[in-house]
Amino acid sequence: MSSKREREYERRRLQKWQQRQAKARAERHRRSVIGWSVLGAIVVVAVIVGVVIATNRPAANPAATPSPTPSASASDNLDLSARVGNGGVLPNKSLAQGRTWTATITTNKGVITAELYGDKAPQAVANFVTLAQQSYFNETKCHRLVTTGIHVLQCGDPTATGEGGPGYTWGPIENAPTDDTYPAGALAMARVGGDGNSMGSQFFFVYASSQIPADSAGGYTVFGQVTSGLNILQAIAAAGTTQVSTDLTAPVSDVIIEKVEVQ
Repeated sequence: MSSKREREYERRRLQKWQQRQAKARAERHRRSVIGWSVLGAIVVVAVIVGVVIATNRPAANPAATPSPTPSASASDNLDLSARVGNGGVLPNKSLAQGRTWTATITTNKGVITAELYGDKAPQAVANFVTLAQQSYFNETKCHRLVTTGIHVLQCGDPTATGEGGPGYTWGPIENAPTDDTYPAGALAMARVGGDGNSMGSQFFFVYASSQIPADSAGGYTVFGQVTSGLNILQAIAAAGTTQVSTDLTAPVSDVIIEKVEVQ
């Protein structure tokens, strides 16, 4: 298969996978709404009949952001599926406009640093910086590695399933390359295929120059560039992948983001 055909095949496979994730998120949201509606009805009935249910446990705050300790494992009694970023509200892009930032991403494989383009992609950088400052990315696993057609390591999903996000989505696409070329070290936002307003917290590193064809929504938001640690990403890719599902391959050895610091 030619390189061009491989890239197009990978793009179509990625788009189908992203569309399935979007449908899954919509279905979970629907079930959540139904569940809360049923709960509300139960509470109303309880008040009417004068039944009071007491508990010694404090009420859970569904919008609270977990704050794991630095030594916590992503599987150590931490409900990452409930992790919400910035209270479920998109950060204002004015936070990042007109300046560049430095991100230090500490992983179990080594430290990666990157320059973030607050001037070129203010919404993406404001989003990333805010989530990093709230420890949103801490102790999360990079869930997707592609080594054929395109060369990317995808991270930023607390659930490590490809379905997780911060509780909000946003757009439009910023700073996408006009020639579909993503250089080695590019840091870009993942999104649902064909939907430029579906970005959340998931992002990807390009560890080797890749031609990633634009779809009906356009290209992918490039919000930064790796300045050191590209060799770490390349070593992760060289170690190989493991098949998680029909459309998802992950690093053969878990890649954990231990913390992200920005300044």
